[in-house]
Amino acid sequence: MEKVIIAVACNVAPVFLDTAKTVQKTVSLIREAAGNRADLVVFPETFVPAFPIWAALSAPIDNHHFFTHLARESLLIDGKEIRTLQQACAQSHIFAHVGFNERSRHSVGCLWNSSVLISDEGEILNHHRKLMPTFYEKLVWSPGDGAGLNVVDTVRCGKVGSLICGENTNPLARWSLMAQGEQLHISSWPPLWPTRRSAPKSAGAEGASSSSAATGKQYDNIAANRTRAAAHCFEAKCFGVLCSGFMDQAMRDTLVKHTPSAAETLDNATQGASLFLDPTGAQVGEQVQGEEGVAYADLDLSACVEPKQFHDVVGTGYQRYDVFDVKVNRRRLGPEASFHSVPKDVVREDGHVSPGVESEQNVDVEPRMPSGTRDHQGIGGLRMI
Repeated sequence: MEKVIIAVACNVAPVFLDTAKTVQKTVSLIREAAGNRADLVVFPETFVPAFPIWAALSAPIDNHHFFTHLARESLLIDGKEIRTLQQACAQSHIFAHVGFNERSRHSVGCLWNSSVLISDEGEILNHHRKLMPTFYEKLVWSPGDGAGLNVVDTVRCGKVGSLICGENTNPLARWSLMAQGEQLHISSWPPLWPTRRSAPKSAGAEGASSSSAATGKQYDNIAANRTRAAAHCFEAKCFGVLCSGFMDQAMRDTLVKHTPSAAETLDNATQGASLFLDPTGAQVGEQVQGEEGVAYADLDLSACVEPKQFHDVVGTGYQRYDVFDVKVNRRRLGPEASFHSVPKDVVREDGHVSPGVESEQNVDVEPRMPSGTRDHQGIGGLRMI
């Protein structure tokens, strides 16, 4: 039976390091998408209040003020900013997936690269912390855990899962979502991801050749992101929403003011793209790249069925559970577990589960398990602990 949803990917810039204004912008875009009859609106990696690109541009001993500012502007999962986003989704009757910098109640310097999936009733359906920061990101974020490796049966938008940036390179993380019947995969990305310095235009051939860093090939984030997401869609036989951030002039100027030598690198970097993929990995719908904008796509989730005949890497038609065995730890990790008992989630009659959050009593709750997967054996060879 045909089930078409309207998905939106916001290729947008935050109000750099200003959480209040970025949340206002997010609410405005949620309302805009809802006004255009969208079912789901997606925002970039750590959209609120910024992706810490400065970690790539200058030495860590020069970036203390950026880190301090980011820590101050980061969100608590049960804080007022997240509640504002929940209220916006409920009022507009739309699902939203938002990337944000999360802070901890237990350590003023502990930050995570996090995301939330919010329902059209304003409920947090999933709260994920990036498993492992990539390259220079380790200077900013702490490693997350498996508590957010969930696929949520939203009914309206199908079975939705998500991974953040480099997690889409992790085959085990990806398969843990495939094994939960994922139909719509959200991948969120930064505005740019430089790995080499660009040689100043004033430097001649001799000056450029003196630095291998200046002459090396820059990381192609568009090709890399597209390759990873397409591979996942092809293997899972699901649709993909790729949502990248955007570096606007204000963000660029703030970074260059702090690190003038980064001007060429930032100006020559290719900014990310926001687009959609079908279950074969082919591109569908609109695309936005290199500018601020919003992309739309109509996604027919019934198209996820036919390709399963060819390669179903979850079903017994193309998987060997007698050979492979995957165990996934989906406990929320943190210092609070050392001092408090961990209460159970509350499961409603409709199958929805209250999210695993740091509560006002500083106690984490057990990660939510999508309906039908609460036993520890999980699905096939996927064992949840």
